[in-house]
Amino acid sequence: MEFWQSFDWMLLIRCFVVGGLLCVIGQILIDKTKLTPARILVIYVTLGTILGGLGIYKYLVDFAGCGATVPLTGFGNNLAKGTIEAVKQNGILGAFTGGLKASAGGIAAAVFFGYIASLISKPKMKKQ
Repeated sequence: MEFWQSFDWMLLIRCFVVGGLLCVIGQILIDKTKLTPARILVIYVTLGTILGGLGIYKYLVDFAGCGATVPLTGFGNNLAKGTIEAVKQNGILGAFTGGLKASAGGIAAAVFFGYIASLISKPKMKKQ
């Protein structure tokens, strides 16, 4: 019973709302524009990278926790953070290695689960 009393319910709600809004925006872009899911993915990752590089995305992470770190924008933020840290430690070489080191676990999981999904599903092309 003590676990539920110490649980931060407001953080859970903020996480759900922010993560849900990011998903709703992506779904609206899919439904109402001719953008393909791949282009929306690139927009989200790029937006997260830019906001992370400028130091703005950390405020969203502080507010929403994993509601901001799990979506694709969080991946872009992670790339930016890793690159910035690696540049501070290794100089210009860190610009090429930092993002990948910081995101290696997520990249490996995406490849693995993407492969599993390709084995069990039948993809369909978006109608133009």
